[in-house]
Amino acid sequence: LFQHFEVKNVALRAGDRLKIKGEILPNADRFNIDLGYDADDLALHFNPRFHDDTDGAVLVCNSRTAGCWGKEKRDIYNPLEQGTHVKIQLKLEGDTFEVELPDGSTVNFPNRVGMDVINYIRVAGDFKITSFKIC
Repeated sequence: LFQHFEVKNVALRAGDRLKIKGEILPNADRFNIDLGYDADDLALHFNPRFHDDTDGAVLVCNSRTAGCWGKEKRDIYNPLEQGTHVKIQLKLEGDTFEVELPDGSTVNFPNRVGMDVINYIRVAGDFKITSFKIC
């Protein structure tokens, strides 16, 4: 079951925090949280995968400019589990994105494109959102 949640005209700025709560579906393959200008211009593509062909359970981060993906950053430490309720927090720190995972660990990804205002948020894949908050 593929879920899709999209918000436009958000104006998320440096220092703002995005809190997403939801359920990773029991047989999840992957889901993604995207922050950017639109679907083709993403400053952050956060993509937990549970059955990656190369690394198994892995956290993948990337950026996308004019529809073209950048170089993936892969972190083989993936504390997320299928069939669990989680809270994931994302924060733009100017030149870096910080993703705080439910176990308190963080994933950092550079703001490669230098985007200072996030207008577009999308959550898609094997994840059911129960709460969405910007603070």
